[in-house]
Amino acid sequence: MGEIAERYRRRAEAFERKVAAVRPDQWDNQSPCEKWTAKDVVDHIVMMHGVMLMPVARTLEPAGDSLTAFQEARAAVEDVLDDPVLALTETDTPSGRLTTEQHIDQVISDDLVLHGWDLARATGQDETMDPDDVELLWATASAVPPDVMEKLRTPGAFGEGIEVYGPEVPVPPDAPLQDRLLGMIGRQP
Repeated sequence: MGEIAERYRRRAEAFERKVAAVRPDQWDNQSPCEKWTAKDVVDHIVMMHGVMLMPVARTLEPAGDSLTAFQEARAAVEDVLDDPVLALTETDTPSGRLTTEQHIDQVISDDLVLHGWDLARATGQDETMDPDDVELLWATASAVPPDVMEKLRTPGAFGEGIEVYGPEVPVPPDAPLQDRLLGMIGRQP
């Protein structure tokens, strides 16, 4: 198993634990994403898994509850990551030409960490992100050129209804790295 597949599995496992811990009365809780409930966060993650599968002609079948839908989406992505031909298939993305595994790594694998925090916040779970993930995501987000960051903050820049980052939330420079990362992407730590 490669580094990308291993990272995805670890992050997906952490996200799945959060989904499994949501009580039935919490699915309508407001998330830190202004327009989303806790259920919407999971629905977004599942939908984005489907988007990552499209370049390799894979699709997701609609599932019932949120946990089952995520588990099925996760299994489909893991199947792709385990197949060297599919994992290394190149496709054009908004970030340029990438292999399927690179695209998965840059989009949904990172989303599992960030939206895992959103789900935890919405449902009163432990909000602590893996410190290694925080460092990696901080390094990636910090390296984004200002003009690209502005585009990431512009609603609809990547398609109708798509918002990548919100407006930056000021966080003290000596705050924990997780808080600085969350502020950078538009979350109130």
